[in-house]
Amino acid sequence: MMNERVMVSRKGEEGATVAVSGTASMGESIVDSVRLPTASGLDIHGQQGQAGQRRLVSSVRKRSIGLRLLPWLAGALFLTLWELRLFHQLFSLESYQLPVPTAIAASIRENAAMLFRYAMYSGTEMLGGFLLGSLLGALAAAGASFFPTSGRAAVAVMSALNAVPIVALAPIMNNWFGDGVWSRIAVVAVITMAAMAVSLFKGLTSIQPQYSDLMGGLAASRMQVFVKLRWPHALPSFFAGLKINMSTSIIGAIVGEFFIASQGLGYLLSDQIRLANMPLAWSCIVIAAALGIVLYEVVVLAEKRLIPWNRARTDS
Repeated sequence: MMNERVMVSRKGEEGATVAVSGTASMGESIVDSVRLPTASGLDIHGQQGQAGQRRLVSSVRKRSIGLRLLPWLAGALFLTLWELRLFHQLFSLESYQLPVPTAIAASIRENAAMLFRYAMYSGTEMLGGFLLGSLLGALAAAGASFFPTSGRAAVAVMSALNAVPIVALAPIMNNWFGDGVWSRIAVVAVITMAAMAVSLFKGLTSIQPQYSDLMGGLAASRMQVFVKLRWPHALPSFFAGLKINMSTSIIGAIVGEFFIASQGLGYLLSDQIRLANMPLAWSCIVIAAALGIVLYEVVVLAEKRLIPWNRARTDS
């Protein structure tokens, strides 16, 4: 009886062992059967992720190209509506009051040599006044930064020059410097000096206190603080002042030629308006605008090359 119980017990253990081994092998087969689809699923997810990234990059590129083309399309639409005389109908204008773009283009083509010569004359006044005014404004801001308390008041007084209208300033400068090119250079220099002084002084004096304390702890002189800390920090403000001055200098040069001048786009513009030759008058406006845009882009390009970190910071 005892032997039968032992045999039954052994058979039970053997059956249990077989069942366990069978369960284990079944489990391994199940794990294997699960692992294979999981690995292939990861590959599929990876491919789908890469495809999604490619679609996202393509979408961003298309959107960027669309944003870049948008101003050109808007400009083309504006010129088309102008050419179709939509603005003549809206504002009840005649063709001699507002020439269409094709008439202005024909006038530029017929008078190209004269317009080029006058544009170079106005450009000389514009650049001369721009450089002189920006230099004087930068020197004033640099000097004021060494004495911030009294310098702030001096820059505020200098900024009052921007309140002087050009129509009042131009006759005074013509009286001082005659009817030559120097009178318009003086006008442009006066109206650009204040903008550079205000912009650069703000950049030179907006240093974070911990940086100034660090330079003071290193026993740096005022000149060393200016060269190594204030000036690099103020370079974006310096170029901001240059861009403002480039936009306003063309106005000063053209308006200054309205009063006493024998050359220049402003002189030709006022003369042709009196003669009611509006296509040539509008040609002067187009050439002056193109000259201002080209010189402004030169300043922007110089800013990108000389202080690329500022562009990266503003883009982010």
